[in-house]
Order: sequence, then C-alpha cells, then structure tokens
Amino acid sequence: MSSHDPAQMRPRRFTANGPLRGRIRVPGDKSISHRSIMLGALAVGETRVTGLLEGEDVLSTAAAMRAMGATIERDADGMWHVHGVGVGGLLQPQAALDMGNSGTSTRLLMGLVATHPITATFVGDASLSKRPMGRVIDPLSTMGAEFTASPGGRLPLTLRGISPAVPIEYRLPVASAQVKSAILLAGLNTPGITTVIEPIPTRDHSERMLRGFGAELTVDIADDGARVIKVRGEAEFKPQDIVVPGDPSSAAFFVVAALLIEGSDLVVENVGLNPTRAALFDVLRLMGGSIEELDRRDVGGEPVADLRVRHSLLSGIDVDPAVVPSMVDEFPILFVAAALAKGRTVTTGLEELRVKESDRISAMRAALELAGATVTETEDGLIIDGTGGDPLPGTAEGASVVTHLDHRIAMSMAIAGIASKRGVEVDDTRPIATSFPVFESLLEGATR
Repeated sequence: MSSHDPAQMRPRRFTANGPLRGRIRVPGDKSISHRSIMLGALAVGETRVTGLLEGEDVLSTAAAMRAMGATIERDADGMWHVHGVGVGGLLQPQAALDMGNSGTSTRLLMGLVATHPITATFVGDASLSKRPMGRVIDPLSTMGAEFTASPGGRLPLTLRGISPAVPIEYRLPVASAQVKSAILLAGLNTPGITTVIEPIPTRDHSERMLRGFGAELTVDIADDGARVIKVRGEAEFKPQDIVVPGDPSSAAFFVVAALLIEGSDLVVENVGLNPTRAALFDVLRLMGGSIEELDRRDVGGEPVADLRVRHSLLSGIDVDPAVVPSMVDEFPILFVAAALAKGRTVTTGLEELRVKESDRISAMRAALELAGATVTETEDGLIIDGTGGDPLPGTAEGASVVTHLDHRIAMSMAIAGIASKRGVEVDDTRPIATSFPVFESLLEGATR
C-alpha cells in the first residue's frame, strides 16, 4: 500500500449528515481473534468463535493452524468452528507457513511451534520480512528451539522445535505483548513452570484467554512493580465458546462522533473494555462525555459492555501521560474531540506517535489546522484550543487533508468532517479498507 500514485487515490469529502442514532456493532478485536483460533486449535473438541475479525492477518493464523492439523471452518452464519489437536499435538506442516503481513501471527506461532517436535518455515510479505524476530528467537532458543533465520533475525526463517523443552524464567528487555505471549504459548507444552517477568505491563489478552481455556496461570506483582506471569506446562485445554468483543479502537471513532454531534444518542454494542486498551473512554468521561456502560459482562475472561453515547459539550483537560500505553492508537480521534471542546486540551508523553504508520503528531496538527482548528505542536504532543462545541469550519474547496496512507488519520478526519460546517476533504480513503472495511457504511447507517 505504499503507492502514492494520484491515479490510485480515492479522495472523499466527509460532510455533516445529522445525529448518530440507533445501535451499531463494530468489527471484532484483532488481538483476541488471533488468540481464539490458536488456542482453539490446541483444545481437544470443538471451539466455536462468533464475531471473529475476518481480516487477512487473522486468516493467516487460521491457515497456519490448519497446516498443523487443526480443522477450521466458517459456517454460513459467520460462526467459526475449530476442532483442535490438543496441546502437544501440532503436526509437521507440509509447506512453508505464509504469514502475509501479520507480525502477531508470526511471533505467537513461533512460540507455539518451538516446543513441539516439528520443523516449520515462516515466510511473509515484503513489509513483514523487514521486521526483526530476534526478540522472540532469543528466549525460545534458551528453551531449546533452533533457528535458521535470514540476516538480522528476519523472515524467511526455519524453526526446529524441541520436546520436551526447558522451562525458563525470562525478563522482557522490551515491553511487548507479542514476545510475552510467544513465551507463554511455548510454556504450554513444556514440563514445569515457565515464567515471564514484565517490567512494564502490556495488553493481557493472552493471560485472560489462556485461563479461559484451562491453563494454570498466575500473575503476581513483584516488589519493583513488575508483573510476574507463570504458566504450568503440559496443560489440557477445554474447548470454549468465544464471542470476540468489538475492537475498542474501532468503537472510538463512533463514540467521539456521537459525543460531538448534536442530537446524537447511539449504542455501540459489544465493546471490549479491557483496561489495557480502553483508557480513551475514561478520558472522554473526564472531559464531560456521556458514555454509559449497559449490560457489563465477562466474555472469555474479557470485560465487555454496550456503550450508550449521547451528545455532550466536552471541556478541555490536561491528559495524564500515564494513560498513553492504554490508548496510544486513540490519540488521533481524541485530538478531534479536543478540537470541539470548551477550552484547552494539553497532551504530553506522545513521542511514540511519531513512529507509527506516519508521524501522527505532525500529521494530525496539519490536518486539524486545515479543517480550521487551533493547534500547537510540541515535541511530545499537541495543545488544542477547542471551538466550545461549535462545528469546525472544515477544509476549503480544493484543500485536502494528507493522510500519509495512515488509516487512523483518515478515519479521525472523516469524523472531523461530519462535525464541521462545510466538510473535510480526505486525500485517500483506501487505508480505511485495510483496517476497518465497513467504517464508511456504518457511519452512513448511524447518521440516517
């Protein structure tokens, strides 16, 4: 998708279309979708998964688990049926496992394969083949697996698993949910107890779902505040019925739109509210947003609720940098909310946004200024002086926001457009299709 060829670009002007009402459901969470297929493939019996995110990354995971012996089928109603092989039961794949563009699939599956007596070759597309796998290779080698990787620890790589493997205690040098998960998955088929020490907490979907399937897993907090996660190997998994929660990052766009647009009263159903992911909703409530949790429930170890969102006049705040890890991808849409708030919003501690799909700090400053917002860029964030609830002016005729092929900038500015007087022109809507193909039709349905 690196093509900036103007002939390929799909520009669109997003304009005010009235309040958002009724009920909508956003696509399933990608992290949980990957794990439900993998863990279902390790249970004996049938795991049923509803609401799976059927994107290319998750389908890469399903194809790999099929290649190692699991039976995975989707029925006409969109429910996925996974018949697993049991922990320790993965079979030798007959061909290389093609991971497409999915770093999550690659790193988690390396963990699974490492402690099975099989050999697997992992390949990926050009972009995935640039990404280093050394951070997973190091701990898995210590457990006894052997690797032949391309230079720099990259794909294509061949992994020779070992069984029985050696349980390890591993302190993560870099905060990474993928590395943590890879080691915990390797520990499932390793006799004894595998320990991961996490100095900085990361999303905990793996821990929650491993427990749900029946793994003996404990989490303790050490004296220095690190999380100490232990899993007992040679686990026996029981099949589960999983309803994948709606992705909080996808829900975020509709929640902000309903807060900003007068007369809105929208219910976003089945939103995952894992505290390592959902801080945006707390920040919006601090700004005065009316976001009510209906029917809060626990699904597969994950907290879920339906969110009822009503139009609210937001007030600017200083956002505590401590929330950054649990909403790092939601700042672009928070900036849009701040642009229509009363008073000033100050964000700091956002250095990581400069190295996402684009430099999201300067890209969002430029985009919001073009739409008529008052924004100051700092080294590690934005300072935004809001309109006091009035719609943004919008972009002038012939001026379009540059999205840098970044899906979150495209969707955030689409929401700015429906909360503006004359609309916002987005230079290219193609990136939206990669991460959230039904975004535009959901938006149209909610404003009808």
